[in-house]
Amino acid sequence: MISSQRQHLILSRLRTRGAVRITALSKELGVSAMTIRRDISELADKGLLRRVHGGAVSTSTLLSEPLFSVKSQLDIGLKDAIAREAIGLVSPGDVIAIGGGTTAYVFAQHLLESQQANGITILTNSIPVAELVQALESKDVEVIVTGGVITRSNSLVGPIADKVIASLRVNTVFLGTHSVSIPRGFLMPNSLEAATDMAMMDIADRTIILTDHTKWSSTSLSLFARFDQVDTVITDDGLDSDSVTKTRDLVKDLVLAHSPEPEEESEE
Repeated sequence: MISSQRQHLILSRLRTRGAVRITALSKELGVSAMTIRRDISELADKGLLRRVHGGAVSTSTLLSEPLFSVKSQLDIGLKDAIAREAIGLVSPGDVIAIGGGTTAYVFAQHLLESQQANGITILTNSIPVAELVQALESKDVEVIVTGGVITRSNSLVGPIADKVIASLRVNTVFLGTHSVSIPRGFLMPNSLEAATDMAMMDIADRTIILTDHTKWSSTSLSLFARFDQVDTVITDDGLDSDSVTKTRDLVKDLVLAHSPEPEEESEE
């Protein structure tokens, strides 16, 4: 299969899935990861897709986002590194909130496998996070689900969710974000999800944003938090030095998790 045919197929997969992984495309097309990476780079240079760690996403993400099942397969190593850093901000017995999205979900996975989860209560609008807690053999963790309208990212949002949230109080809220805009703040493509994230921040003593470095190169429709409303941002050390400097000037605390080494790739 020549490069133009491969690139046509990559764009076709993006239209139906919203995102693609290099490893999956390499296996599907029977070529090396390096070949797929070159194809993605050429398509990105033409503005036909956006590169992310481990794959690519559609450029049409301002008003929409890939399904949770798609996003959960992207940037897995970065999310793991961020999650491990975030666990230290939870103490046994805490009452915390965890928002929607795949980075928050990976954080919940790591947290529930740790000693920090002993006796905690989790408020969440994430269906996958609630299912994680429900599947625990130990019932030492209590989960409260907000209710609401389900988004493409399997989050519960809207007036019902916001009303439930407003009646509660938590020590810390952990939120993901679709994009980071300097100097504006943190954004989501779904305005209802942005409003629900704001509701969680309103009831929290402390707000933590969990997001990988690729989110500094994307944009979204709805602002849910300014930098001065956030206590800590945890990202990975793949963030470029200019963005690190500007972000440190805007937020109270910026933590850079050590990102995993890239996988070895060989030519065909």
